[in-house]
Amino acid sequence: MEEGHPVFPTNTIHLLLLLIIITLLLFSSRPGVLALQPSCQNKCGSLPVNYPLGTGYGCGSPRFYPHISCSPGGDQLLFTTHTGSYPITSISYATSTIIITPPRMSTCSSMHSSPNLGLDWPSPFQLGPSVFILLSCPPPTSSLTVKGIPICDSTNAHLCASMHTCPALLSLGLSLFSPTNTCCVYSPANLDTKGDLDLHALKCATYASVVSLGDFPTDPSRWEYGVALTYSNQVAFDNNNYVTSCEACQNTDGVCGYAPPRNNFVCVCKNGVNTTTDCYNQLQLWNSASLLKLNSMIWAMSWLIPLSLLAVA
Repeated sequence: MEEGHPVFPTNTIHLLLLLIIITLLLFSSRPGVLALQPSCQNKCGSLPVNYPLGTGYGCGSPRFYPHISCSPGGDQLLFTTHTGSYPITSISYATSTIIITPPRMSTCSSMHSSPNLGLDWPSPFQLGPSVFILLSCPPPTSSLTVKGIPICDSTNAHLCASMHTCPALLSLGLSLFSPTNTCCVYSPANLDTKGDLDLHALKCATYASVVSLGDFPTDPSRWEYGVALTYSNQVAFDNNNYVTSCEACQNTDGVCGYAPPRNNFVCVCKNGVNTTTDCYNQLQLWNSASLLKLNSMIWAMSWLIPLSLLAVA
């Protein structure tokens, strides 16, 4: 034995190895319990977040991230595309519809130049039943086209007349009750080849998007503004077992998620447990914090094995 090399007693080595074995057995004795899964929530701000939507990476359906996520502060659900991130103001799970409110979109009370609005083709979202009102366009707007097709709906031209009664029109350099030949009502079945409402190409200054006129078809100050987006039926895309497991998870107050890279189903429970089944009768012992400590313990012990063998040598 050389001087300076530490020597561990044989009983200490055996005890360390026994602890490692017991720890690993305990870890594997709870089938269906997973570690290292991000925390998923069933609410973001005031909005309930259910499958297929999720609050972040590993939550909901993998097809919806990064298009849908909760803001870092947890107070705003966001819809993100190549043109920006937009607050989601409402969700209808019955009709698979979300309403977004682009910050630079105009309304009757506030008009300003707007950037392009775009959707990502690979995403599961399409335009819903929104009516776009393009403002401060080159006259006559009857000549505006997308993909060579005229886009202005003359049957809804009265909406332009209503928007031209808004005092905010002055901020666009237009006068109240000005001719409506610089306004275009556009109800697109789709956007251009890039998936954009390309205001720059159309040479329009801004747009307002209306999802409902309510009981006030001639009073734009009382319309509901926003962009309606629909998303596709998930049963056609996700594994049926995933959908069934998700229902069981949500019925036990869990949140549906997935475990990259294979995107296998994960049920995230309120007590921090992450399982492959549901949240029924899960032990508080196996919460995320406990599992993280357990992983740290295993990692630390793994360093002691070679030291123990070195001491024996």
